[in-house]
Amino acid sequence: MKPLLILVLPLALAACTATPHDASPPAVTPTPVGGTAATPARGLAGTLAAHHWHLDAATSADGRRMEPPFANPDKPLQLDFADGRVAVGNTCNRMGGEAALAGARLAIGQLISTQMACADAALMAMERAAGTRLAGDHAVTLVAGDPPRLELVNAAGDTLAFIGTATAQTRFGMAPERVFLEVAAERVDCHHPVMPDSRCLQVRELQYDAAGLRTGAGAWGPLYQEIEGYDHRAGTRTVVRLDRYQRRDVPADASAVAYVLDMVVESELVPAD
Repeated sequence: MKPLLILVLPLALAACTATPHDASPPAVTPTPVGGTAATPARGLAGTLAAHHWHLDAATSADGRRMEPPFANPDKPLQLDFADGRVAVGNTCNRMGGEAALAGARLAIGQLISTQMACADAALMAMERAAGTRLAGDHAVTLVAGDPPRLELVNAAGDTLAFIGTATAQTRFGMAPERVFLEVAAERVDCHHPVMPDSRCLQVRELQYDAAGLRTGAGAWGPLYQEIEGYDHRAGTRTVVRLDRYQRRDVPADASAVAYVLDMVVESELVPAD
């Protein structure tokens, strides 16, 4: 029997049409992070939304380094801001909540997450630490540069420092098309004009309705490029949600489109024949 793990397909589909939360304006109008409200915080909100933010340092109020947030040095805790929300990545579960700026203050609502079991105790500890320290009100300091740096200080005095890297949308200069691809468990031989001995991902495009039910599937075929951010494991079939960008000034040996991983929504270990 094939063990099948369905992760968060309904959440993945719902996120395609998510809208910012409406709120009554206080004395200082909050700017939804990633929004376009014309307020003094607009520049900060735009910078937050234009980057992925990777944790670089974490200290408690007494200056001691906090260890749980660094369970996976190769994939540090990541924050992404868009449409009045913050997404927390590189944890065991996907986490997210509302986020709004008011001047130099950032309010993050209660974080909700998927409920996937995780065998890595250190990773779970990192997730719990993130949930505890990110929810609430923060003083924000943004240092411009290449890369930019972000510092959040919560009410308890804990300081989280992040380094920013430009998002794909920032790099490509356009909004992407959201697509779903099913990736077969094994790569296949393919005849790339530049790399004749290549082995390509075997993929097909999937379509879903608003309820998360599959409504169609394209034909299988080799993908003559890699998916940015996707690490394929031989023997594992996956369904991935991707952002597809049209390249500008395409080199002669490159594809006219680029695929960037948004999330893995389904994963299945396929036994060898």
